[in-house]
Amino acid sequence: MPGTLYMVVERFKDAEAIYRRLRESGRMMPEGLTYLSSWIDDKFETCYQLMETHDPSLFDEWVSHWNDLMDFEVHAVMTSKEAVERFKSVSPAGA
Repeated sequence: MPGTLYMVVERFKDAEAIYRRLRESGRMMPEGLTYLSSWIDDKFETCYQLMETHDPSLFDEWVSHWNDLMDFEVHAVMTSKEAVERFKSVSPAGA
């Protein structure tokens, strides 16, 4: 059974240092926190990462490895398809 999806927004403090640490140490993610994909803006200021987990407390451990180089926002999200499914049974306005 898949876990909950999370969009992690990382605001870079030092992109060069981030990529150096990533190269040397990897993502340093605890078991149970899964990286799915990411997108980085063209100024290397912000990264948007899609992750999945059953245990959101795992973000605390992962962030502790990186919070000297980035500020984080973690948001539970769902796919557009899932959102449509949730509202499938909602009656149209005025019905």
